[in-house]
Amino acid sequence: MSSAIAVAGVGMHPWGKWGRPFVEYGVHAAREALADSGIAWSDVDFVVGGETVRNGYAGYVAGSTFASALGWNGARIATSYAACATGAQALDTARARILAGLCEVALVVGADTTPKGFLAPNAGERWTDPDWLRFRLLGMTNPAYFALYARRRMDLYGATIEDFAQVKVKNARHGLENPNARYRKEVAVADVLGSAIVSDPLHLLDICATSDGAAAVVLTSLDYARRHGIADPVRVEAVSTVTPTFPNAVIDMPLLATDHAAGGAPERSFKESIAHAAYEEAGIGPDDVDVAEVYDLSTALELDWIEDLGLCKRGEAEVLLRAGDTTVGGRIPVNPSGGLACFGEAVPAQALAQVCELTWQLRGQATGRQVDGARVGITANQGLFGHGSSVLLVR
Repeated sequence: MSSAIAVAGVGMHPWGKWGRPFVEYGVHAAREALADSGIAWSDVDFVVGGETVRNGYAGYVAGSTFASALGWNGARIATSYAACATGAQALDTARARILAGLCEVALVVGADTTPKGFLAPNAGERWTDPDWLRFRLLGMTNPAYFALYARRRMDLYGATIEDFAQVKVKNARHGLENPNARYRKEVAVADVLGSAIVSDPLHLLDICATSDGAAAVVLTSLDYARRHGIADPVRVEAVSTVTPTFPNAVIDMPLLATDHAAGGAPERSFKESIAHAAYEEAGIGPDDVDVAEVYDLSTALELDWIEDLGLCKRGEAEVLLRAGDTTVGGRIPVNPSGGLACFGEAVPAQALAQVCELTWQLRGQATGRQVDGARVGITANQGLFGHGSSVLLVR
């Protein structure tokens, strides 16, 4: 049985710091996606909301929150949460219901309003919450982990702070033509290196901000798409939501397990296994990929993901970067949207935003940042607590 379904429509709310309830952003994105698909809200029979868990909003029941805001239409609902992988998990929930024949049209929405500053857990003592626990035990906000990864690249592969800065320069250039991006300003290497050091060796412009924003995707069965005149749709060929296998020689941020003997010695690292599962399900390989949207929480992390996706060998991401291969017009463009460098984090929305961007790329609609001839795209957007996230799109 094929696991492919159609992406009938996509939509976004521009990202920034708007100070409005997240529901407003989600409704805006949902209506754009419905308009893009040509499908009426009344025909949607399943809604999945990616929940946001900050600021006291009723995001804990985001499926019903968005269904209510759009006007109750009798659709079934679900809510997903997987930290930064929320959007991909929500997408997978909708895909599974379509493939099971339990619905034909699903709307997936993720939206967020973020507090100022670095992300941190909610107040209170929760000794079984790994997110709270890492702050209590290590006292580290996310940039400290990003810096450890960056230092690792420098020690193992000879990466330099100038390489990291070049990632920001590339993504800023890509984001200039993206109307949904928050930051649309070209920067130079000197600008990055001249910004404040947040966690050595990373500077302020190496690290993504927190943002408000939303993204939405309308999914249908391939049969429904054909019957309703959606010709040659972009298809979701695979969604990877794998977990780590312990023991793990490369510690990710942060992975805790009660029993490290649960699995054998893994053949791949956790992040490598995320992409491998997507490739295996879709029956294609990294050599088939034309464009990638990856989780650039920091500039150095983008380089890691290029290798984790198999787009080059381990330790060669800097070679691709320096040669211009990862820019639009290069061999394998990465983050043509501008990435989180230009958007910032709106946690439940970002994996869906990647799907929106790749849909526009595969349709040839990414004006000003179009990857010529793109037919296959892949995303990577890891979530905390062992949530893998990759979506593979084909046209």
